Amino acid sequence: DHEKYPNRVIYGSENVHDIEPWLAVVNNDHIFGQFLWTGIDYLGESGRWPSRGFYSGLVDFAGRIKPRGYFRQSLWSDKPMAFIGTYLPRQKEKSPSKDAWPIWNYEAGQTVRVVAYTNAAKARLELNGKVVGEVKNYDKNVGIISWDVPYAAGKLEVIGLSADNKEVSRYAITSSSQPYALVVKNKSVTIDKQKGVAQIMVDIVDKDGLPVILSDNDITCMINGSAKLLGLEAGNNSDMTDYTDNIQRAFNGHLLAYIQSAGEGGKVTVTFTSPWLQPVTVTVDVK
Repeated sequence: DHEKYPNRVIYGSENVHDIEPWLAVVNNDHIFGQFLWTGIDYLGESGRWPSRGFYSGLVDFAGRIKPRGYFRQSLWSDKPMAFIGTYLPRQKEKSPSKDAWPIWNYEAGQTVRVVAYTNAAKARLELNGKVVGEVKNYDKNVGIISWDVPYAAGKLEVIGLSADNKEVSRYAITSSSQPYALVVKNKSVTIDKQKGVAQIMVDIVDKDGLPVILSDNDITCMINGSAKLLGLEAGNNSDMTDYTDNIQRAFNGHLLAYIQSAGEGGKVTVTFTSPWLQPVTVTVDVK
């Protein structure tokens, strides 16, 4: 098309998430950008069972950035950044995965593939303060730096380096123990009494307060006061349970609750419980 119509300006109106369409933008002056399908996961176009929606987004149903979202950040952001995810090595893998979750819980000695999404010129990998992944240069044709390392519990950290070997970014994940408690970052929320909605994110942590990404505990939501539960969302595309009842299974250690005011002011308490885990209560101030 460019050869036939040299003055035509081109953009990708519905690109997939592979790096090749982005490289077409970067390497061709006549292509000015791309539109990914899609930016956020959505219900519909569900494909094969079990699937309730289209799951290729950078952000999941619960509004949380997925690993591929951080991969895109590494391609697009001018601000130094780094993110690491892990998975067991796969046969016939053409390139490192852009969908690696930040999990560091495996069997001792098991070989694990660690991938770094970063915009640094190079990066190294450390485990408990010791180098386990040698410094590797960023390859713009792949967009991902990876290492295969034996698993050992502790703190796994990637350090992004500039071309002259100065640290510009870092990101760490830590091995967790068993789920212990439910927590929320903000235990006090204010909403408007005219159908205002509070979004409350519940996280599952271990006894040391570390996030347990592998947890999928059932969480129950109970409301006391002038408000109602609109729905619970964990972001799991394969979860076919009722969207609007008051119990939902966590996904990657998270659950989002939508609480709507019922037209009257006052204090509303929202309590989240799960078998064997310490509960948490949030106060919603309806004004």
